[in-house]
Amino acid sequence: MKICVTATGTTLESAVDPRFGRAKYFIEYDTDTGAMTPHDNTVNLNALQGAGIQAAKQCADLGVGAVVTGNVGPKAFAVLQTANIVVYTGASGKVSDAVQAFKDGTLAKTEKASVDGHWGSM
Repeated sequence: MKICVTATGTTLESAVDPRFGRAKYFIEYDTDTGAMTPHDNTVNLNALQGAGIQAAKQCADLGVGAVVTGNVGPKAFAVLQTANIVVYTGASGKVSDAVQAFKDGTLAKTEKASVDGHWGSM
């Protein structure tokens, strides 16, 4: 399965970015092959509005089955849900830690947005 992990950098050793829509990068990771591809999210990081929606569309275009992040807002969550992408929030540490937690099944599936919209940057 391909998953998308929000990240502050381009490697598995980068920290998980706690923001979904305004994450600096998305790390696309294939849990079957171990293949990893970073994707720049600068366009959404600097967006005045709609960052979460556009980020969710980007993840859908990547064909991922799950998103692993710190938090997700209501509009992004709705788009991800419509695209049948499972969302896991509360991830922290390194991207590699989040990937391992996903593989181990220790992340809880998120049933709704974990923050209000426009909660700001960190």
